[in-house]
Amino acid sequence: MTDLTTDTDPNPGLFGELADLGRILRTVRSGRRILWLIGGLVAVIAVTAAAQILLNAWNQPFYDALTRKDFPAFVVQLGVFAVLAGGLLALNVGQLWLDQTLKLTLRRGIFTALLHDWMRPGAALRLSRAGRIGENPDQRLQADVDGLADLSVALGVGLFQAGLLLFSFVGVLWHHSDGLSVSILGRAVEIPGFMVWCALFMPGSRPDWWRVGRPLVAMSAERAAREADFRFEIVRVSEAAEAITLDRGERVEARRIKAAFGRLVEVIHGVIRATVGLTWVTAGSGWFNTVAPILAAAPFYFSTDMTIGELMLVVGAFNQVQGALRWFINNFAGIANWRAILHRVISFHRALRELSQGDCAARPDRIRRDPAEGGIEIEGLSILTPYVSVRLGEDPIRLAPGERLLLKGTSGSGKTILFRTLAGLWDRGAGRIAMPQAGAVMYLPTRAYVPPGRLIDVLGYPHSAAHFPRPEVEAALQTVGLGHLMASLDVDEHWEKLLSESEKHCVSFARVILNRPQWLVMDDTLPQLDPDARDRIVTLLRGPLAHLGLIDIGNGGTPQGVFTRTVEILAGEGVAL
Repeated sequence: MTDLTTDTDPNPGLFGELADLGRILRTVRSGRRILWLIGGLVAVIAVTAAAQILLNAWNQPFYDALTRKDFPAFVVQLGVFAVLAGGLLALNVGQLWLDQTLKLTLRRGIFTALLHDWMRPGAALRLSRAGRIGENPDQRLQADVDGLADLSVALGVGLFQAGLLLFSFVGVLWHHSDGLSVSILGRAVEIPGFMVWCALFMPGSRPDWWRVGRPLVAMSAERAAREADFRFEIVRVSEAAEAITLDRGERVEARRIKAAFGRLVEVIHGVIRATVGLTWVTAGSGWFNTVAPILAAAPFYFSTDMTIGELMLVVGAFNQVQGALRWFINNFAGIANWRAILHRVISFHRALRELSQGDCAARPDRIRRDPAEGGIEIEGLSILTPYVSVRLGEDPIRLAPGERLLLKGTSGSGKTILFRTLAGLWDRGAGRIAMPQAGAVMYLPTRAYVPPGRLIDVLGYPHSAAHFPRPEVEAALQTVGLGHLMASLDVDEHWEKLLSESEKHCVSFARVILNRPQWLVMDDTLPQLDPDARDRIVTLLRGPLAHLGLIDIGNGGTPQGVFTRTVEILAGEGVAL
C-alpha cells in the first residue's frame, strides 16, 4: 500500500491548494449554484457599499442641522435616514440569506466530492493504512469541511467588503482632505489627502503586523489534529464500553483519554499565548483609533471654518478606511484557522487521489491480481508483512467452479492476512491471484459486519431492500435459523449491538443465499457459529448451496465432508517493509 505518513504535501502553497479546491468544486453539481450565489453576494455588497457612502454623506447635513437648531431640516434628514436605513436593512437581510446559503452549498459540494473519493472501492481501507494522513477521516469530512465552508465565505465576504469600502471611502476622505494645511515653521503647507495618509500609517493598519500572529497558522493545524485524536479516544471507549467493563479497564482507558486531552491542552496553551500577543496589537490599536480621526482632523477644525457636520463626515470616512485596512489583522486568528483547515482538507483530497493513481501502477513488490472466467488460480504466492510471511504448501493452486478448498494453518500462521490477500485488501509480496469478478465472490471475515438500519436492508446489504423480493428475504432468514426476527424486518436498529456473534454470521449467510455468488471465501467463519447454527449452515452448504465454490481459511476444525481438498499454510519470519 502507498505510504503517506505525514499530513503535509511538499510545498503545496496557498495558491496551489486554492486551485485544488476550485477543481474539487468544478466536479460537483453545485459548482454552478456556488458561482450564482457568489455573484449575488458581490452585487448586494456593492449596493450596500454605495448605500453606506450615502449614509456617511448624510452625517454632514444632519449634524449641520443640529448645529443650526434647524428643526425642519432635522426632520427632513430623519426621513432620509429612514430610507437609507430601511434599504440597508433589506440589503443586510438579503446578504445574510446569500451568505448562509453559500456556506451550506459550499460545504455540500466539498463534502460530496471528498465522500465520493473516500468511498471508491478500497479507498477508505488504503487510506487507513497510509499513515498520519489516514487518521480520523471523520474530522476531515465533518468538522474540517464545515469549518472550511464557513470561514471561506465569512473571510471572503469580509475581505471583499473591506476592499470595496477602502477604495470607496479613500476617495471620500481624499476629497474632504483637499485644501487642509498645517503650519510648519510659520509657513502654511498644504498636504493633499492628509487624512488619507493619516489613516494609512496609523498604528495597527500597517501590513507588517501579520508577523505577530503568524505562528497561529501551524498551531491551528496542530490543534485540529489533537482535537480529532481526543474525540477518537472518547468514541473508541464508548463503543467498547461492554468489553472495558468486563475487563475492569476503566482506569487504563481514563489514563489514555487524559493523555490525549493533555496533548490537546498543551497545544491550546500555545494558541492562547499567540492569541494574547495578537490581541495586544488589535485591541491596543483599536482603542487608539477611537480618537485617532478626531485628533488628526482637530487642527483643521479649530483653525478653519469646518463645521461639526463636515468633521463627522470626515471621521466616518476615516473610520471606514481604518476598518478596511485593519481587516487583515483583526481577522488574523480566523485566517490562520482557515489556512490550517484548507491544508487539511486539500491534503486529504490529494492523498485520496495519490492512492488511487498509485494503485493503478504496476509495482514489482506487489502481488498481481488478474480477472478469471470461472475458477480461481493462485500461483507463486508469497505474502510479506512485518510480523509473518505466508506461503502455501501447494503451488500452483487451480480451483474449478464448485470446488472446495480448506487452507489450513495454526494460530499465528497468517490466516487472516491470507484472507485479506485473497480479498484484495493486502498486496505486499509476490505471485499472482486470479479471481472471478467482484459480484461472483463473497467474502466472510472472522467478525461479521452488520450495518445499522432496517433489518430487511441489513439482509440485502449492500443492495437496497427493493433489490430482493420480500418472500425471498423471509425465506433466507428462516433458512439460517433467524425466523424469530421475521416480525422485526422493518425495525430500524443498531443490529450489531442486539445480535450475538453467531447470529451476525447467520445474517451473512442469509446474504449469501440472496446474492447467489459463485464463490465464497471465509476466514475461519464456521467455528464462530454456535453448534446448532453451525449444523444448519453445514447442511445449507451441502444442500441448497452445494454448487457454491468454497475456500475456507482455518485450523481444520470444520465438520468433515465439507471440503474436497486441503492445503497447508506455511508461515515464515516477518519482513521489514
